[in-house]
Amino acid sequence: MKPGSKALAIVLLFVGLVLVNYLASSVPVRVDATAESIYSLSAGTNKMLGKIEESVSIDLYFSKDANGLPIAYKNYAARVQEMLRQYVRASRGKLTLNIVNPRADTPDEEKATASGLTPQVAQQGGEQFFFGLVVTQADQQKAIPAFTPQREQFLEYDLSKLIYSVQQVDKRKLGLITSLPLQGTNPQEMQMMMMMRRQPQPSQMVMAELEQSFQIISVDANATELPAGLDALMIAHPQGLAPKLQFAIDQFLLGGKPVFLAVDPSSQHFKRQSNPQQAMMGQGPQNVSSDLPTLLNAYGVQYDAQKVVGDLENATQVQTGGGGVARYPIWLSLRGPEAFNSKSLPTAQLKSAMFIESGSIAKTEGSTLTFTPLVETSAQTGDIASMMLQFAQPDDIAKQITASGKKTIAALVTGKFKSAFPDGAPKDEKPADDPTKKDAPKKEEPKVADALKESKTSSTLFVIADTDWLFDDYSVRKFNFFGQTAAEPFNDNMAFAANTIEFLGGSQDLITIRGKGTSLRPFDVVRKMEASAQKQYQAKLTELDTRLQQVQTKLTELQGKKGEGNRLIATPEMTKAIEEFQKQQATMRGERREIRRALREDIDRLENRLLVINLLAGPLFIGVLGFWFSRSRKK
Repeated sequence: MKPGSKALAIVLLFVGLVLVNYLASSVPVRVDATAESIYSLSAGTNKMLGKIEESVSIDLYFSKDANGLPIAYKNYAARVQEMLRQYVRASRGKLTLNIVNPRADTPDEEKATASGLTPQVAQQGGEQFFFGLVVTQADQQKAIPAFTPQREQFLEYDLSKLIYSVQQVDKRKLGLITSLPLQGTNPQEMQMMMMMRRQPQPSQMVMAELEQSFQIISVDANATELPAGLDALMIAHPQGLAPKLQFAIDQFLLGGKPVFLAVDPSSQHFKRQSNPQQAMMGQGPQNVSSDLPTLLNAYGVQYDAQKVVGDLENATQVQTGGGGVARYPIWLSLRGPEAFNSKSLPTAQLKSAMFIESGSIAKTEGSTLTFTPLVETSAQTGDIASMMLQFAQPDDIAKQITASGKKTIAALVTGKFKSAFPDGAPKDEKPADDPTKKDAPKKEEPKVADALKESKTSSTLFVIADTDWLFDDYSVRKFNFFGQTAAEPFNDNMAFAANTIEFLGGSQDLITIRGKGTSLRPFDVVRKMEASAQKQYQAKLTELDTRLQQVQTKLTELQGKKGEGNRLIATPEMTKAIEEFQKQQATMRGERREIRRALREDIDRLENRLLVINLLAGPLFIGVLGFWFSRSRKK
């Protein structure tokens, strides 16, 4: 082949390479080879994008030129951009993406601040940078103030939720059925309480949190139907619900609408209101428990309203009557990540929560529904009858608990539910005949054929066996701030409630989105090697620290033995002991360096081996392929 032909072939090869890359980026076909399909959109997101009517603008702000920007944020920014491009392609022209680099002292930086984005600070150099998202449709604008790599597994949900929420003009409607004063004293009761010289009760802060996103519609326990147009239903400590209302709840759930259900074997609110003199006067004690056995049994959920959970490992410290402190195992102070499901959206970011005399729930054997635990106790957990708690002391309660394994406090139940009323709506009890109302028109009973026997699509039920966690007493610390009452959360109870209701009350398409994996792949082999080496010298380090503490104690004792001139006088024996310790200390440090050096050498060898494989794998494959092709041509 002539030299000119060789040069032309090289040029054509280069041009072909560029064209292939250009065509590959233009073809709307992608192959996601990741283990958990982290670069693919779920069916719920595709459905949500297909329902967009008006165009939506997406502005991604990322300060890529900021000094000291962590490499994790750079990689995550590329991940977010690629995901957003997937959204644009799937929206069929309804979404437009703008990527903005808001440099310091520019109109872009002012626009980012005005849109509600929060600047973050680089670890090195302390320079501020923006990494957030603004979504706009018409006059509606919502934002993610700041992205964080720690929430990568829920990236798709956060993006889909933001795009969905910007299309909602009116607040979603949340029905509330409760026997608890979560909304405080209503106006009808206010005047009566003032006449009785009783202080009206304020609303719990969790309700104020929910009112920011929902229009809350109260439903009386004696109602026979639910208000029309509800997006979600919240039931907290149900007591004495009318059978027809339970039927309405059943049909609401089977119709595909989500339900939040909080029951409790021992409500602190009602225990405080109970009067011990009632029992002495022959009256029955006030019912402090709640249950919906007809619905829960039909939905495959086991719950015993007479048993309280006690966790010996996660017991809360309380003050006793004598001024001491004791661990109270039926007051649960749970902390993650063991207690909370890190792969479920309502509990993924929770750190701690408190539950007071809660019960437990479990999946009924044979149920075909998906039962996903959200909050669990430790293995040192057992049950105790709620009636035994009335006069028992904390120490006595701990002695009565026999650990039987983990218990589930809260769970999501999803799938196609069977109706708890297979025969249709329950009929009204026939009142006694009234001769004055013979001509009154009879109210028609709903037809059995109109009632749903099974869920139309997948339904979602959230169940938690406690209600006290919704009260301020167990979630926030209130204080006076310049004459105003302010509150500071001391656990994640409020966040748990808001996360759950927000998750349930969103689009049904969003509920189907599950947390995915992360693009970061930790080097498990190296971690195991480091852990193994850590075990080798950790015992020696502990021994060294113990000896060091002993000598420090001796030296402290010597401080009192000062002679003339206020100088320290050390005996020859003590001087010899100190010198001996210093020699041992130097020897131990040398051994530690040797172990670390050996560890580093093993890791370096592994990294070098992988580096060689990565560098040579491609050329070797092409070389083998070329050799095979050359032999084939000669034949």
